Amino acid sequence: MTSNEKAVAEKLLQSGAVKLNPQQPFTWASGWKSPIYCDNRKVLSFPFIRDFVKSEMCNVIFEQFPDAGVLAGVATAGIPWGAMAADQLKLPYVYVRPKPKEHGLGNQIEGALEAGQKVLVIEDLISTGKSSLQVVDVLRNAGVEVVGMVSIFNYGFDLAVANFEKAGVPFKSLTNYNALIQLALEKGIVAPEMEPLLLEWRSNPAEWGK
Repeated sequence: MTSNEKAVAEKLLQSGAVKLNPQQPFTWASGWKSPIYCDNRKVLSFPFIRDFVKSEMCNVIFEQFPDAGVLAGVATAGIPWGAMAADQLKLPYVYVRPKPKEHGLGNQIEGALEAGQKVLVIEDLISTGKSSLQVVDVLRNAGVEVVGMVSIFNYGFDLAVANFEKAGVPFKSLTNYNALIQLALEKGIVAPEMEPLLLEWRSNPAEWGK
């Protein structure tokens, strides 16, 4: 866990964006049982935390994806973060819908985008990577080069790593599940005896809690 990962994890806990409850697991839309629930939209309501996370994101973009010419937010949760980062870095910005609009121009990509541009995708969190990489496919079909993806949080699933490698998309997250659990243990948010259970979930989330 780097100091930056720890700092962002602390901000997510402070804002209530991340909740941990191994004893009463949350149920995801996929049906998976999970001891953690992450909703980074909560961060938007806390100006100083929001500004900190935005600055960390901009630092990562500037340092690790310097050739990015356009930022693309993933609808819906990635839209505000992409817009804020693009504003601070003075980069063009677009966002990508889950599916084309059913009226008007029928756009799936909103904003001005030209073939050949180098685009960096901005996501709020990465789980398996499936939905995030669908956005990459949409952008590539539009004729642009996707240089990578930056997210606030990453669950650290092996499946996600494999999916991103297969798609040829480098990615970077401001913080991750490991950093969050270590911080929660340090702060006494979760008891030490819960650590094996929390790590077991990440190794096999589809079967955990059944």
